[in-house]
Amino acid sequence: MPRSKLKIDTTNTAPRVFLVGVNLTGDSFRQHHTRLALDASMQELALLCETAGLEVVGETTQTLEVPNPNTYIGVGKVEELQTWRTALNFDIVVFDDELSPRHQRELEEALGENILVLDRTALILDIFAQHAQTREGSLQVELAQYQYRLPRLTRQWTHLARQAGGGAGRSGNGGVGLRGPGEKQLEIDRRRIRERLAHLRAELDDVREQRAQHRAHRRRNEIPVVAVVGYTNAGKSTLLNALTNANVLVENKLFATLDPTTRRVRLPGGHVVLFTDTVGFIQKLPTQLVAAFRATLEEITEADALLHVVDITHHDCEAQAATVMDTLAELGAGSKQVVVALNKSDRLVKIPAQANGGHVPRFARQGPLQDGIPISALHKTGLEQLLKEIEAVLYERMVSITVRLPYKAGDLMALFRREGVVEAEAPEERSIYVSGRIPGRLLDTFTPYVAKTPPVLAELH
Repeated sequence: MPRSKLKIDTTNTAPRVFLVGVNLTGDSFRQHHTRLALDASMQELALLCETAGLEVVGETTQTLEVPNPNTYIGVGKVEELQTWRTALNFDIVVFDDELSPRHQRELEEALGENILVLDRTALILDIFAQHAQTREGSLQVELAQYQYRLPRLTRQWTHLARQAGGGAGRSGNGGVGLRGPGEKQLEIDRRRIRERLAHLRAELDDVREQRAQHRAHRRRNEIPVVAVVGYTNAGKSTLLNALTNANVLVENKLFATLDPTTRRVRLPGGHVVLFTDTVGFIQKLPTQLVAAFRATLEEITEADALLHVVDITHHDCEAQAATVMDTLAELGAGSKQVVVALNKSDRLVKIPAQANGGHVPRFARQGPLQDGIPISALHKTGLEQLLKEIEAVLYERMVSITVRLPYKAGDLMALFRREGVVEAEAPEERSIYVSGRIPGRLLDTFTPYVAKTPPVLAELH
């Protein structure tokens, strides 16, 4: 059922925003179904707005089978927004889903002058732009922003209004209501954006190459890498600080840190590993960001194991964890060995039964959290057990495998013999079949050489 919430607060000078969420029930949209319920998704959208420095003054939701081709929401809901705008005097409308350029244009025309219609993607991009600190992070965010803006050029680039002068696109009220100058100027700006995109991609390719060199150096030094992943605001940076004194920025905001931080950690058995913090995941993560952050996300796909940090106190922690696993699968890291840290576990007994709408956070007995290790990154409890589990995954738990290694890959044969246990082998003219057990962290390294139809191998004595 449609619903609305109004929250009037005249003490805040931040831009005032009104939120809109839509529950799509049509069969063609089921593939876009998110793990979080609409209410939880709207709460997350409100927190995103807060992180961006906006004041939420109200929200409304609607259930539709398919989006309205013109305004995404129904005509009646648009009329309600017009009424609420008069009552609440908000400046911005933020939709929980990504809107097409047409949707944004039609909505802004329907809602009148001086209104800005944004979607979740634009909001997340703005937050990323605010928080990017390093050159790499800034490049990645700029690339994502340009990819998002290019198809929306006629409504996003307001500086073109001044260039257009008093042309047909001008509304006669100082440029407000301008929907686009002439085609010639648009094509010039499109070309400029495409040139800038090409330049950014080239710079990020250089970053990617540098990261690849760093990873190769780590492999030569045989230092395993653990990528710290998790839903945004789950406590990844706090955990990295607790383990390494890394002094990574910690704030109770979504996407407080974007740029990856890598630190050495000594495990209980004496092994040294590298922990790399990564950008937090979120449902409906913009595709532009996934593409732009390819260099950073490769730290996940190239890691030896993943440390999945879950905020166990969140009433939708299982849905958040599932969202992270879905994203990992999309990145090609779904088969990685994962250690789950159930963070903030010290707070569970302190949460009253009435909290979170009657949902008391608990340790899951099934699903991705069933083997999670309770910890508190803030109070540094449970960390010893967590590190022991990571050490077991990296060094103690062995995986049976049979591979066909070309003789020119002598380094892999040496790695198999050094780190694993060779149980049988069969040499050929240009390669050798090897069967045995290797540490789980090396599975990705040898997977491309797995023998699908191995011959009978001679056992070693």
